[in-house]
Amino acid sequence: MTVNHKTITIRNKSFEWGKRTYLMGVLNVTPDSFSDGGDFNTIESALMQAENMVKNGVDIIDIGGQSTRPGAAEISLQAELDRVLPVVQILREKATIFADIPISVDTTRSMVAKAAVAAGADIINDISGATFDSAMLSTVAKLKVPIILMHLRGTPQTMQTLTDYHDLIGEISEFLEARIAAAVAAGIHTSQIIIDPGIGFAKTHSQNLEILRDLRKFRYLDCPILVGVSRKSFIGKILNQPEAKQRVWGTAAACTGAIANSADILRVHDVREMHDVCQVADAIFRNQS
Repeated sequence: MTVNHKTITIRNKSFEWGKRTYLMGVLNVTPDSFSDGGDFNTIESALMQAENMVKNGVDIIDIGGQSTRPGAAEISLQAELDRVLPVVQILREKATIFADIPISVDTTRSMVAKAAVAAGADIINDISGATFDSAMLSTVAKLKVPIILMHLRGTPQTMQTLTDYHDLIGEISEFLEARIAAAVAAGIHTSQIIIDPGIGFAKTHSQNLEILRDLRKFRYLDCPILVGVSRKSFIGKILNQPEAKQRVWGTAAACTGAIANSADILRVHDVREMHDVCQVADAIFRNQS
């Protein structure tokens, strides 16, 4: 495979894109996320889960206070701040454990992004591609932190009714290309932009599989590619497994496919298991023994 070695340092941690697969661990501090809602929505449980992820080899911890599962209700700005900020703060207070672990915050609100970075976050992960909040790109530019721009149609309430594409990969590519251009125009350096094709967001079962098969086609955008397949419903459909937490093996297979097709970052719930997947898949597909 073609390897594009670009290096970026985030909180003393070096990311050399193309050399190996990096793991972003999901830490949802919500009562209603699709697979772990209510599991980590206290400070104590969130801290314990974050510590477990670090012990198991996580590279980034992604904290989310607003569920983005299909049909999820939008919460208030204050409610999101109240969920996210205390967790960011407690992780930063535990400097000996989390000193070199970048924290990402999964939000579409510029006010949350600003407050989270002030509290110690390092990356903004915006599922809307920074389209929901017109101030997001200028805010991130001023904060001088990386941003993850994901493809989405509609909102979590409407997205699964908006899956009619004439050219799936082409239309996702056009959206991401436009969002990259908007980010650069707002003052964000290209080295600070990560893209996500948005598996499970305004996509059908077959479209999710098509994205995984054709993931390499997004390489022309010259940004690191993040893929989030963990425990998602398309895996449940293949396995006839309605329980999200029982989709670990299916997630492992999907992650291996993503690595084979040049994903740079995998956003996962099961860090220990997917860390092993990355080591083996990297040895096969990236010649990392």
